[in-house]
Amino acid sequence: MNVTADQGFELRGGGSTSLREMVRQLWNSRDLLRMLARKSFAVRYRRASAGMLWAVIMPLVQATMLAVIFTKIVPIPVEGRNRGVFIYAAVLPWSFFSSTIGAAASAIVDGKDVSTRVYFPRAIFPLVVVRANLYGFLPGLIVLLAIALAVRVPLGVDLLLLVPGFVLLALLSAGFALVLAAAHVYFRDVRHLVAAALIPWFYATGVFFPLSLAKGWLGTVLKANPMVGVVQLFRAATVGADPGWAVALWWSVGWCIVLFVAAALLYRRFDRVFVDLM
Repeated sequence: MNVTADQGFELRGGGSTSLREMVRQLWNSRDLLRMLARKSFAVRYRRASAGMLWAVIMPLVQATMLAVIFTKIVPIPVEGRNRGVFIYAAVLPWSFFSSTIGAAASAIVDGKDVSTRVYFPRAIFPLVVVRANLYGFLPGLIVLLAIALAVRVPLGVDLLLLVPGFVLLALLSAGFALVLAAAHVYFRDVRHLVAAALIPWFYATGVFFPLSLAKGWLGTVLKANPMVGVVQLFRAATVGADPGWAVALWWSVGWCIVLFVAAALLYRRFDRVFVDLM
């Protein structure tokens, strides 16, 4: 992509940027976003023998291990649903989300060699991580459907819920990626805090147990987890969601709104000074 003066980009700048101008610059950078995302995804698996299959293998192995553990060692009831699909329908979006925000948290700082040469919206860097990971997520989605068919899970019109599930997952990941990447420019502990938070976050998402097992205030807290609503959408599309999952879904939507408002404020005010702090 050639950056030109006609696009309104400049080498350095100060002060805040209007929301309209920020959106315009992001739209003008869409070719750059696409190019960097493809390059990032290709480089990640370039020297691996299995190539991009690793993007499918890793969540599949994790789901298999969890299914064995919570079937044979510590049995947890899943209310008549196929345990393998029940778990994989949660592991798949969780793997995308955790790998995305883990990498995106330091994306702006990691891209300083590029961003100090020419100006373009720094929001591009975390969004590149989101888009690059989507390339590996889509084959995993096909595997989810193949497994469901192989074990004879009855799939019907509810399968269409995968579309809003996919959109909500991408938006939620992008919202967290944008906010965390901006915060990391100022607080270099953010990347490590995210890595630490993802460990308990995984267990609080109900990846291997239904929400009905969490009673009282604990169930209320779990439903406020931004990833629970996403996981429930993927389960609703395949094996069936847990009772009361609509509450968790609205929490996820609310998180998306809050995160994008916060991201808009951060990048509108600080986008042009990020480079001076890296």
